[in-house]
Amino acid sequence: MLFCFSTIQAQDKKTLTITRTTTPPKIDGVLDDVVWQNADEAKDFTQFRPEMDVPETDYQKTVVKITYDDDAIYVGAYLYDKPEEIMKQFNSRDNFGQQDFFGVIFNPNNDAQNDTEFFIFPSGNQADAIASPSIGEDFGWNAVWESAVKIVDDGWVVEMKIPYFNLRFSNQDVQTWGLQFHRHFRTTRAQYSWNPIDRTKGNIGLYHGELKGIENIEPPVRLSFYPFTSGLLNTYDGETDTDFNLGLDIKYGITENFTLDMTLIPDFSQAGFDNLVLNLGPFEQTFSEQRQFFTEGVDLFNKGNLFFSRRVGSRPIGNVELNENEEIIDRPNTVKVLNAAKVSGRTKKGLGIGVFNAITEKTKAKIRDNETGEVREEVVEPLANYNILVLDQQFNQNSSVSLINTNVTRDGNFRDANVTGLLFDISNKRNTYNLYGEAKMSNLNLADGNQTGYSTFFFAGKSHGKLRYSFDHSYADTKYDINDLGFISRNNYNNFGVDLTYRIFEPTKKLNNYYIGTYVNYTRLANPGEYTGSSFGVNFDAVTKTLHNFGGNINFQVGKQFDYFEPRVEGRYFIYENRINSNVWISSNYNNTFAIDANLGGATYFEDNRDTNEYWFGLNPRVRFNDKFLVVYSFDYNKIFKDRGFTTLSDDNIIFGERDRKILVNSISGTYNFNSFHSLGLTFRNYWSTVIYQDELFTLRDNGRLTKDSGFTVGDLENNPNINFSTWNLDLNYSWQFAPGSFLTALYRNQLFNSDTAATETYRQSLDRLFDQPIQHTFSLRLQYFLNYSDLKNVFKKKNKTNS
Repeated sequence: MLFCFSTIQAQDKKTLTITRTTTPPKIDGVLDDVVWQNADEAKDFTQFRPEMDVPETDYQKTVVKITYDDDAIYVGAYLYDKPEEIMKQFNSRDNFGQQDFFGVIFNPNNDAQNDTEFFIFPSGNQADAIASPSIGEDFGWNAVWESAVKIVDDGWVVEMKIPYFNLRFSNQDVQTWGLQFHRHFRTTRAQYSWNPIDRTKGNIGLYHGELKGIENIEPPVRLSFYPFTSGLLNTYDGETDTDFNLGLDIKYGITENFTLDMTLIPDFSQAGFDNLVLNLGPFEQTFSEQRQFFTEGVDLFNKGNLFFSRRVGSRPIGNVELNENEEIIDRPNTVKVLNAAKVSGRTKKGLGIGVFNAITEKTKAKIRDNETGEVREEVVEPLANYNILVLDQQFNQNSSVSLINTNVTRDGNFRDANVTGLLFDISNKRNTYNLYGEAKMSNLNLADGNQTGYSTFFFAGKSHGKLRYSFDHSYADTKYDINDLGFISRNNYNNFGVDLTYRIFEPTKKLNNYYIGTYVNYTRLANPGEYTGSSFGVNFDAVTKTLHNFGGNINFQVGKQFDYFEPRVEGRYFIYENRINSNVWISSNYNNTFAIDANLGGATYFEDNRDTNEYWFGLNPRVRFNDKFLVVYSFDYNKIFKDRGFTTLSDDNIIFGERDRKILVNSISGTYNFNSFHSLGLTFRNYWSTVIYQDELFTLRDNGRLTKDSGFTVGDLENNPNINFSTWNLDLNYSWQFAPGSFLTALYRNQLFNSDTAATETYRQSLDRLFDQPIQHTFSLRLQYFLNYSDLKNVFKKKNKTNS
């Protein structure tokens, strides 16, 4: 039925004809170069947010011109406006902040699905991204290009030089590219585009205009070098370590459409601290990726969510077998990455190909015999190879079919893993309905044999108009496991969901936009096919005419819910009933000098013999002192009364406890940007959590209910379950972009950690105890320089001419 939908005539696209220049413009923010005098103009922009089809006003009109030569594309734009209404805030790269912006989007394949975006701000800051319907905008991708901005009496002026090595295009004599220009006014949050956009359906790439007239340009040799050097000084508990690294990152265009990225002798010394939290649940705690190589240009590899890059170089997987009188004196927390490489690109016919490979070194733990003093080593992570292969075929400007395979091979008697996924994302030609599906298989090579598991996901929904609806089904059996190179918190589920949403695309009298949604979920185990729970809820979000954002949600878990994971024993379950939670929040207009985010929520259970309650609130004031200085403070508090959860195992008994939990988080972030090239940043976070158990404990019965008649108390346990957990992180950094793509970065960090059983202490007492712990001080300095093969070649040519 999907392919029988009728089609409609595509809208007429605007076209811009580009002419070649032999004298490129000087990138200075002044449009007085000869080339701009007769260049074709892109104008008559149209608003698409918050309203659609609204023409631009005369005093805020936009005029864009474009030209090219053998090395780059050049853009000149005159952005008319009243200077006092132009918002600018100096920020780090890729940070939009509270300022206007102008954007240029190129699609060399003109396929509506693979965009390269370049943004410039009145402050002179840059942002860039690659974008597609499946991944959205990936600002982890960084290009090297030039720009200049000048604020004038009737607006602001932009000039840009975008070298071809930032773009992937075919080697054709005459080319037509997809092209779009965007302009955003921060004071009203109005956004305009050169070619009109219909936000009610389809992906935004379908509404690009076309750039015609590009002739006889050859894709350059896309070879860039990023040599770097770094120094690290680390002190902890009276011991000082130093490290010095020399390394090289390389980007090489294998063909006109495929790029190789390599990091030789990787250096991740400036990756930030993880925001640790106390985890009492049954599932693995994870943190976001902060290493640049693993965040940049990984859009293809994220297909199907089978790639969790923190697995590469994470904690060793092996266990240590201790003999009598032995203890571990050194067990590394991470594994060193020896090298990593990725190849990705897309053919002229829309076939995307991605290959990722990384190698980590053999890692050993040291064990000491306390009687003899002898020290031995045991391998806890062998030499390992991580590999991904992705094939992604796009078609119809809005659909794709993908195949992805991930593989982890470890040397010796350690587990190997292989996962394969087949995906499809299909929309009809009218862009009104969408089907999405996944079928995945995991295979583990374990010491006691192979283990093969399966997972599927299916989604069907209406994707246009104000009223939208969808159905989804997700399934994973008990043997499905992708956690060698991916991440899944649990398997063994067979879940169904229905969603219904309503949104507006044109402002009302008081609101710029609003969204209301409702859902129903029904969950089961895959094996055995037991019912585990059902839930439904409603959520709402709106933005006022004065740009204040507010919303809320309420969620119900109805009847008995069967939790098969909290008991930590296969086949056992814990029953809870009728949980309700709700949350409301507000975010005031960030354009103001002072703004605040606030949220308030709570949860309770309507269940006999249980009076568990929870509430939380957060306050996040922010002050924008001027265009250079911004400070944000965050305070979050969470209190749970009489929470029930797994405590320990005692013989064949599963012991649960009733506990009061408290979580307090203070954090501050501040940035001072001297200009668009120099920035100073400070982040601080203190996390504190306590868990206090009531003396009498529960035993989990076979029927999923808790009983106190076993006589277990906290005093009977071998280890006191009460917890006082606190962390402190401080990060001070300075960054200087001294040349395009070249940075000097200095960081100072310190970190404190404490976990004990003093759960009844006050916050001040816990803070004093935290500061009694050894503090880790880290200082690092990193210098990275960008070298482009084309520039180096031109330098040598000039030298040879001079010498001759």
